[in-house]
Amino acid sequence: MNKQVSEVGIDEVGRGAVFGPVFSAVVVLNEKNKYLLRQFGVVDSKKLTPKKRKLLLPKILLLSSDYGIGQSSAREIDKLGIRVATELSMMRALKKLKEKPSKIIVDGPLLLRPWTGTQKNIVSGDSKFISIASASIVAKVSRDNLMERLEKKYPGFLIFKNKGYGTNEHLSIIKDIGVTNLHRKSFLKKSNLI
Repeated sequence: MNKQVSEVGIDEVGRGAVFGPVFSAVVVLNEKNKYLLRQFGVVDSKKLTPKKRKLLLPKILLLSSDYGIGQSSAREIDKLGIRVATELSMMRALKKLKEKPSKIIVDGPLLLRPWTGTQKNIVSGDSKFISIASASIVAKVSRDNLMERLEKKYPGFLIFKNKGYGTNEHLSIIKDIGVTNLHRKSFLKKSNLI
């Protein structure tokens, strides 16, 4: 039997935010489905509108051979640092796959240190590999959906709008009303906000 070669891409979102978890997603694609997703308009999530990302998500999930989503909490980020917390979210995403891939393609310059298999790091990988672009969309939509739900729990921080990033507006709100248990204290200390 001819076993199809799969491309396994992994990416994270929310690394630079000041509120909420960092999310990672891994997407496994065969050649045919990579081509189909390219035709549908899958590119780096940052180049797409929120509406387009939401429309692409079900297509990616349908056409992927497998996928996984992992996250690491604001508390873990404060305790372990952003790099270790990001690796943790990536490992959690990878553990959700039905079988361990023999090779992964990681977006960015940093090695996924806990990974024992073969890996390749690609800077701007989300604009070079459809599997990474797909992973970036899955992670981004998943995290954005959570941010919209958290807006109800933490009103006043405009989380639905800033998605937890440290916009000037978000930072001035923190100065006015303080921080929540989902704000990354380690990030805010660096900015002398707390």
